[in-house]
This record gives sequence, structure tokens and C-alpha cells, in this order.
Amino acid sequence: MAERLHVQNGTLFDGTGAPGRPADVVVEDGHIAAILPPMQRVHDARVIDASGAWISPGFVDVHTHYDAEVELLPGLPESVRHGVTTVVMGSCGLSMAVGDPVDLADMFCRVEGIPRATVKPMLERVKTWDGPAAYFDHLASLPLGPNVAALLGHSAIRAAAMGLPRSLTKGARPTEPELARMEALLGEALDAGYLGLSINTLTWDKMDGDGDLRSRPTPSVFATWSEYRRLARQLRARGRILQGVPNVSTKVNVLLFFLESLGVTRPGLKTLLITMMDAKAARLPFRAAGFMASLVNRFLGADLRFQSLPNVFDLWVDGMEAPIFEEIGAGTAALHERDDEARARLLREPAFRRRFRREWGSWLLGRAYHRDLDDTEIQECPGDRALVGKSIAQVARERGVDPIDALLDLVAEHGRALRWYTVIGNDRPEWLRWIVAHPAVLIGFSDAGAHLRNMAHYNFPLRLLRMAKDERVMPIERAIHRLTGELASWLGIDAGHIAEKARADLVVIDPEGLTSEVDRIVEVEMPGFDGLSRLVRRNDRAVRSVVVGGREVVRDGAPLETLGRERSGSLLRAG
Repeated sequence: MAERLHVQNGTLFDGTGAPGRPADVVVEDGHIAAILPPMQRVHDARVIDASGAWISPGFVDVHTHYDAEVELLPGLPESVRHGVTTVVMGSCGLSMAVGDPVDLADMFCRVEGIPRATVKPMLERVKTWDGPAAYFDHLASLPLGPNVAALLGHSAIRAAAMGLPRSLTKGARPTEPELARMEALLGEALDAGYLGLSINTLTWDKMDGDGDLRSRPTPSVFATWSEYRRLARQLRARGRILQGVPNVSTKVNVLLFFLESLGVTRPGLKTLLITMMDAKAARLPFRAAGFMASLVNRFLGADLRFQSLPNVFDLWVDGMEAPIFEEIGAGTAALHERDDEARARLLREPAFRRRFRREWGSWLLGRAYHRDLDDTEIQECPGDRALVGKSIAQVARERGVDPIDALLDLVAEHGRALRWYTVIGNDRPEWLRWIVAHPAVLIGFSDAGAHLRNMAHYNFPLRLLRMAKDERVMPIERAIHRLTGELASWLGIDAGHIAEKARADLVVIDPEGLTSEVDRIVEVEMPGFDGLSRLVRRNDRAVRSVVVGGREVVRDGAPLETLGRERSGSLLRAG
């Protein structure tokens, strides 16, 4: 049984958007037992001092890829230490709910930058479930740190219904029994309490594996819109969510998501898209998307939202190990070669270089990455430390070669030991403020648990709170509402509020800790991942305490030993 807690002397923000007020919170048996005026005595309770701090509901992360990590580190400490008490898994068409362990690993690992050498044997060892309902039973049995909610991944059910090879074959359409099988799996998931379905139309998300299916797009990409629409009927009828990944390179098919969400002669479909971002490669689309979303939501019965981050979207790359290279066919061909020596031989071939240069410079198919090699900075290069601090284009000028040749030369010579940095978007503060205040935006696109060497957005809630505190982009109560109650209410889960009898998921934030420290990057080793280190941002002074399910699991910024050993979080079901 969780202990009795008395969180005292703080400013309470209840997650509704109401202004903060001085109050104490009493926690008992995993729930809020009372909200009291300050300085009340509470017998037989352990005190958590919130003097000078904010008491907030635990934060909600609407977009994670913890589907693999939750099996190895069920405490999910990197999110929880930043005040996140509820995570949503099953994003981008990917899910562990149904399918062969090897197929699931191959769908998941390359797309999300997670080592297959860890995930494949883990799934072969632990996967005893067969279907969405049984998978939820499995998740509920884990010693979860945060609460977990989930979407069902379309790639998983498509592969399970059609067989992986057919699901990855261009032009192969599911038969009526196969479509019925997908519908049945989705119906089972919705009955079990999944939030909805996630689909993916982005062609540069590629398969891992050893066979001839490697480097094809994931199964969801091969579906026609009629297949998505047929599955969406269940979501619309039951008020559940369609999460979609548009083709962010061309950006054209985002219009189909808008049309599907419309509710003029039918209920609007709750649609959640990735992502509204001020991308350096294309400065106008995010504003057009914001305008259109406001229009269809207000006048055409839609219920469409974009996931967005409240911070600069930056990227670290080991050699070429990053999804931005999958945007062009030559990049996929290079990443198809897993061995550094084989990849180096390919990169040195004149014909490959001509192809790479042609595709890298083409605007015909659009782009999500700006591809400006002046807008890079080499961070590490043990074989030539004189390169550190320079851009790849600067190296090209010094060597008297084309920037593309310099990039390919550097990767061929140094492989993954070459580590460089770039900024993808959200680099203009005035437009970032516009995004985070937009009514069609839901805050959160952390990708937590994925792209372990590329990105570090686990602490996005603290970065929004710093914007609210220092830049006054919105009142603190509105910022907390955006990170808690607004998200939980739209998702349809029991989270995000502080009220009597509610689940006791709390975070105590010290506003004095919301400094530039929230932007500082570090690398830490991941237990259970064979010595892999991942990028994180550690700003422990900002988080004084985190309580999940009535248990304190983080104290003075550090996870307690019980996190992930004793269950504090719960499986949250829609409705």
C-alpha cells in the first residue's frame, strides 16, 4: 500500500487552467485524499516540502516509443525524473501488441534508432501474448513507473493479417478476410481500452532485418487510403483517435487527414498529426496547417490536432545514422549497409556519389531536412580532432571539394565515430511562441525511448514552463494545463488533474530551477542496452518531487531505487 503523503506549502495548479493558489495536498491509498489550506497539520503523513514551488498534476507525454524499453526498464526513469507521469505508446503505426517477435523488431528498430541486437532477443524471450487484449494484460503486470496508455499500430496488424512479405509488397491489396482480420484486431483493442489507431504514410521509415525485406518502408506505408478509412470507421463511431504520420517531405497528403477528420454530416474524427514545426527546409507549411486546422475545427466539425514541441528541434548524428538520410534513396542505400567498411566502399563509388548529389539537391519531392551543410557542427571526431567545431561545408572549403564529397569522405573515413549536430526547426523564437499557443496544438512530440543517439526531448514540459516563466508566452496555469489536463481530456484518460479522489500523480516544480540548464545535453548509459549511451537533458534542480499513484518515485531530481521495481503507474484505458 502506498504511504500517506502531505505535500505542503506550495502553489497548487490543478490542471484545469485555473490560477495557482496556496494549498496543501494530502495523498492516501494512491489518490488525493484532501486539498487543504496551507499550514494544516496532517497526522501520520510524510511531508514533501513544496515551499516556493509549484504543485502540478503529473505531465502527460502523448508521443513515445517506449514499447521496447518498458520491457527492460519499466520504471522509464528518463521521463519520470522530468515530471512525466503518463506516457502514450504505440505511435507511428508501430506496436508490440500482435505479431512475430522478429517481425516486430524489424519494424521497430531501424525506424526508431534502437539496437536490434537488444530488442530482437528481448522480444523472443518475453513475448508470450498474442493479441491486443493479452498485450494489455502483460503491460498491466509490469512494475510500471509512470502510467501507460497505448495506441494500436497499423503496421503490426497489417503484417499480422497479410503476412509480412505481402504487407510490404507494393500493389498488394489485403483480401476481404485480411481486412476483416485487421478490423477484428482493432475492435479487440478498442474494447480493451486502447486510445485508437496509429498509421504511417512516411516512406522514409524503413524496415530493419537480415533478409530481402530490409530497407523497405514499414507496412502501414503500403496501405491505400481506403484501407485507412475503413479502419477509421470504428474510431469515429467510438470517439477514439487516429494518430497519423503524414508524408512530411511532400506534405501533400496532410490534406487527406484533414478531410478524414471532417464532421459535417457525421461525427468528427479525433485526428492527431505529427507535427507542427517551423522547419528550416520549408517556412510556410506550418502556418498554413495552423490556419486550416482552425478553420476545419471551427466550421466543419473536425477534431484535428497537431503534436508540437515547445523547443528547438535539434539533431545529433553518428556518421549517417539518422532518419533524415532515409529521405532520399541514396541515403537509404547507404544505411542499408550496416557494416562500416561496406558502407565506406559504397560512399566512395563515383556512381553512388553522383546519385547522392542529384537526390540531395533535388526539390521535386520536397524535403523535411534543410540539407545545408553550413548549418552543421562537428562535435566529435577521434581520428581528426582538428575538425571539431567546424561545419561540414567549412571542411569542404578547406579541402577544396564539394560539400557533398566532404560529407561522404568524412563518413567513409570515420564512420560512426564522426558525430555532428544540426538544427531542423523551431529556431525562430517568435514563431515557436506562435506554435505553442495555437489552439490546434497539443504539446508533446518527445519520441521518448527512440532515436537514442539523435534527440533528447524527454524534458519538454520543463522547457515549456521555462518559456512561460521567462518569456511570458502564456500564464503558468495555462502552460500547466497544456501539459496535463488538456492532454488527458482530449485523449480520454483518467489523468492530468488534481482533485479530491483523483489519482495521485503529482510533480513539485522549483521555478528557480527553470534556467538555461534545461537545454544542456549529456550522454548517459542505458541499463540493459549493451552499453549504449543515449542523449538526455538533465536539469534535476527543477524537479523537487514526483509522485505516481501515491508513491514518491523522484526526490530532489533523482529517481528512487523503488522506481521500476515496485509498481507505481497503472495501465490507463480509454473511457
